[in-house]
Amino acid sequence: MKNLLQAARVLLMDLASTILFLVVYLATDNLYVAVGLGMVLGVAQIGWQYARRQPIGSLQLLSVVLILASGTATFFTRDPTFVMLKPSVIYCIVGVVMLRRGWMNRYLPERAQPVADVATTFGYVWAALMFASAALNIALALSLDPKSWAAVMSAWGIASKISLFLIQYGWMTAVGRRRAATAVPAA
Repeated sequence: MKNLLQAARVLLMDLASTILFLVVYLATDNLYVAVGLGMVLGVAQIGWQYARRQPIGSLQLLSVVLILASGTATFFTRDPTFVMLKPSVIYCIVGVVMLRRGWMNRYLPERAQPVADVATTFGYVWAALMFASAALNIALALSLDPKSWAAVMSAWGIASKISLFLIQYGWMTAVGRRRAATAVPAA
């Protein structure tokens, strides 16, 4: 359970700016305030980690750069399309990284190493989710108003990742238990 809670905490931290953006935008109906606060939170998260001398992942840093670039473009052009398409860029970059065989294995606790092959398969499933999310985002960004887009994509982003995470956790736990039960004890 401790590993599940730790992974859930990391996932929530990664989604914090998305959650803040959605809540502020839906509460205020002000895209620019929501974008600005999302930018501030992204920079604050990186700054906090830097000040505490914690490692900052390259994808996390890339995400903040994209948030700043798309947010700035939105402010200067008054066109929300930049912010609306930004997730597709991130999803595609993350999807490409997730195509590397075994990328997920370094995140597994020691006790999960016997099911690393299952994690490798789920690594490809995660990549597919990223590419599907990118395509969905492009379609919705080009067809919905910003408020509807924000609601749908935020809900999709959160629900799809949490769902896949829980499916993977349950599947790997079941496979691990089954393999442990059928393992031949050493003589």
